[in-house]
Amino acid sequence: MTTETSTVSKIAYNNEGLSNSELFELYRLMLKPRLIEEKMLILLRQGKISKWFSGIGQEAISVGVTKALHKDEYILPMHRNLGVFTGRDIPLYRLFSQWQGKMNGFTKGRDRSFHFGTQEFKIVGMISHLGPQLGVADGIALAYKLRNEKKLTAVFTGEGGTSEGDFHEALNIASVWDLPVLFCVENNGYGLSTPTNEQYRCKDIADRALGYGMESHIIDGNNITEVYKRVTAIAKSVRENPRPVLLEFKTFRMRGHEEASGTKYVPEELMQQWSEKDPLVNYKNYLTGEGILNEEADNALRTEIKAEINDNLKLAYSEDMVTADETRELNDVYKDFDYEEVAPKSETKEIRFIDAIAESVRQSMEKHNDLVLMGQDIADYGGVFKITDGLFSEFGSERVRNTPICESAVVGAGMGLSINGMKAMVEMQFGDFVSSGFNPIVNYLAKTNYRWNQNADVVIRMPCGAGVGAGPFHSQTNEAWFLKTPGLKVIYPAFPYDAKGLLNTAFNDPNPVLFFEHKALYRSIRQEVPTDYYTLPFGKASLLREGEKISIITYGAGVHWAMEILDELNYSEADLLDLRSLQPLDKDAIIESVKKTGKAMVLTEDTLFGSVASEIASLIQEECFEYLDAPVFRVGSLETPVPFASQLESQFLPKERFRNKLIELIEY
Repeated sequence: MTTETSTVSKIAYNNEGLSNSELFELYRLMLKPRLIEEKMLILLRQGKISKWFSGIGQEAISVGVTKALHKDEYILPMHRNLGVFTGRDIPLYRLFSQWQGKMNGFTKGRDRSFHFGTQEFKIVGMISHLGPQLGVADGIALAYKLRNEKKLTAVFTGEGGTSEGDFHEALNIASVWDLPVLFCVENNGYGLSTPTNEQYRCKDIADRALGYGMESHIIDGNNITEVYKRVTAIAKSVRENPRPVLLEFKTFRMRGHEEASGTKYVPEELMQQWSEKDPLVNYKNYLTGEGILNEEADNALRTEIKAEINDNLKLAYSEDMVTADETRELNDVYKDFDYEEVAPKSETKEIRFIDAIAESVRQSMEKHNDLVLMGQDIADYGGVFKITDGLFSEFGSERVRNTPICESAVVGAGMGLSINGMKAMVEMQFGDFVSSGFNPIVNYLAKTNYRWNQNADVVIRMPCGAGVGAGPFHSQTNEAWFLKTPGLKVIYPAFPYDAKGLLNTAFNDPNPVLFFEHKALYRSIRQEVPTDYYTLPFGKASLLREGEKISIITYGAGVHWAMEILDELNYSEADLLDLRSLQPLDKDAIIESVKKTGKAMVLTEDTLFGSVASEIASLIQEECFEYLDAPVFRVGSLETPVPFASQLESQFLPKERFRNKLIELIEY
């Protein structure tokens, strides 16, 4: 940080169109985060805060962009954008409480620094993985566009974040859909310690916009009037003519990635060069030279801001430390959902599993006019399984949207739609492909309600399962990947009636739901299903058969294998429990059945190690040990990837092993 001895500005400012009061206000808006940072660095050395990510030298970007946006337009900052938070007039004591992990912060002590959002101030904070928030901005902007609101959103990232795949995906979607997003790249020279010449080879990051058919601009990120005036003009244009714009702000990080990192890797001459371009010092000198600011006014402003800082620090310090409350912690993982039971009122019709899914999607689109469907080939083509066939013509291209092959950014867009008051469904063409969108599901959708009380109203449909000769990448049943992550709901029906009612509930639920649909059941299982709309509750298993000697606990295709083998063996002494819902799990039904029969077998199509079958077996051991007359048996698929050839796939799947194990358990 440069000293304030020079009185000549080394940055050329243009004040055309700006009044003296506006010019002074820009100075105040930059000075405030600078003085807060200087105070925080003192507190860091005193051990009163745990970590700090400095934005000193980059204030003009945060302040200029925030000032250019309307107060009701969402902005998605990073951890160096303190000027965004102060520019939106967040009470300082709340920021200080946030940094100290106290209840008056925005995360109840659950997340640190700037890892939070607030609907009140239309700010959506980052997660450490950087990239996903770019797709979230797409979803927020899509909601604006669908409601014909003349608004935009701005999302920040650093030059390091532009190397992530999410950057490409988000810009590609925004371009294809003409979304009103300002992608603000703060090119500050280093990704932690890695210089730009080791991050990318193009001359400027703005050059990448050409590949997306996107407008771009390079802006001096240390020049507050240039940032404010140019972003204001661009924003005004984007509101009238929705489109994405890539903005590259040239700037420099004057301190370490975070304070512990230091800056020893930066050449001294480079540090000195940028020190002379300090945005605050130069702007102060400019205002002084123009007669807009004098020493007396500057001192008065600094005294006022420092008093505000100190007064608000006292408020934060006086607040009690957060107390651990297990009930509160668990209750905040999900948004409250008041399940509304809708009983079927009409006649039934025999339909296939796939038809039940399609009926649910169509009827939920009718019920929720803010529901948007997104997925590869789901529009006029109707999806690879034809589940959305006809919805494009019925509900239009705005609500039934083909997407590029961008699973991560599409999931992020679903989150953005939810933040901006809409509902989203994402169809994974095959459930296997969810791995390409794994990060935003487990780190964004799953955690945001717990972190800052923002739900993710997103349903992710997962065509899954083997038995169809599709090989390793179109046959997995990967529900266990998500059951380990608190904050997600996981549903896995086996029958058309359940599929329709549960999917309707998934669309009503304001929480993220992964809805698994076994491909082998799509056209092979038929059932009488009510033709009108109805719902079924999550967390309630279905007891399909009742017996006194064995409990068989399963879900998905396993239900049908169990029924077939029980019939073949002519064995009628088994409880057959179809779980239907894996998270929430009907533990009471499992325990009640096993206590009655004394023997338990858990069947899954998944491989056993780390599966839900293993978790249920453990639950039974803990809750029913004194009632057991035999070990708890688990049966799952072979510990290999899913093979293609029918002979290998038959060996892989657990159906025959289940038969043998069932006989063994009967005879135990």
